[in-house]
Amino acid sequence: MLPSLRSLRRTLSLLLVVAIAPSLLTLALAQSLPRPADSGTASAPLEKVLNQMDTAATTFRTTEAAVLWDQYQKVVDEHEEQKGKVYFRRSGNEIQMAADLTDPDQKYVLFTGSKVQVYQPKIEQVTVYNTGKNREEFESFLVLGFGGRGHDMLKSFQVKYLGEEKIDGMDAAKLELVPKVAKIRNNIDHIVLWIDPARGISVRQQFFFGPSGDYRLAKYSEIKVNEKISDTVFKLKTTTKTKFVSTQD
Repeated sequence: MLPSLRSLRRTLSLLLVVAIAPSLLTLALAQSLPRPADSGTASAPLEKVLNQMDTAATTFRTTEAAVLWDQYQKVVDEHEEQKGKVYFRRSGNEIQMAADLTDPDQKYVLFTGSKVQVYQPKIEQVTVYNTGKNREEFESFLVLGFGGRGHDMLKSFQVKYLGEEKIDGMDAAKLELVPKVAKIRNNIDHIVLWIDPARGISVRQQFFFGPSGDYRLAKYSEIKVNEKISDTVFKLKTTTKTKFVSTQD
């Protein structure tokens, strides 16, 4: 059975980097809904960025980066930050993701096969969420800017080129993604990606959640592309005391 939306909201906030929002499973389910037809061809600057992402996707094997996640709630004007490292790799026909969060609390997040697992060493518990038959749609959000083709974004989003912005001394291409399906826009108003034009990958991602003014921002640094990542990174380091809890409807 698919995980409840409430349970996913608690866990998927940890997966902001690959474009995963708390309501991601709802977005994945909505992927099957009819989408408005494309209004036309992409502009020349946008087409160039999408082509760069397409090229990067064909050679993508791994990505490793330090990450700072900033979750902002406007109603209380409060920022909640998490720091750590994230890892992506292509394994067969799927993209796998791991996150090692060290601040403020130790957490490990792993997305392989059709499962998202969150390990909290402090309480010795692994919470398991099953993406079920929606694994492919789930992954399509995960790989926004990390191993996914640029032109594939046009299937689900109205994509607009917003020009260049200086990020850590680099002129990053800034893209705005607006979901085509109304059901998705009810959860995520729009997404902004900052793309490294040389490598065709995302260096920042920001999700905006409707009229509330809330957002989630991911900043990446120390990015390494197509370097060897140990298999142990994609395995949870549990103990004999660790409890496994499956969350289902």
